Amino acid sequence: MRTTLTIDDSTARKLKQIAHQTGKSYKQVVNETLRRGLSVGEIREQAKPYRLKPVSLGEVSPEFDLDKALALSEQLEDEEIVRKLSLRK
Repeated sequence: MRTTLTIDDSTARKLKQIAHQTGKSYKQVVNETLRRGLSVGEIREQAKPYRLKPVSLGEVSPEFDLDKALALSEQLEDEEIVRKLSLRK
């Protein structure tokens, strides 16, 4: 069947590149690509629901102060932002 399609420039370039690499005609590459795209929905099975089993990682050791760790993390992040901004000058 003969029909007219409007294909995005980037898509047309990719199809032409495939045709050139494989030595197939542009028409053949377009038809094969459409067939593959249409068959994807037919083959796909229903995805199984994902279940996550939570695991306890234990308590934080009393020797570590998480407040100080978060403050240090914020300070390091701020310093990195200042460094990156100074590179843009």
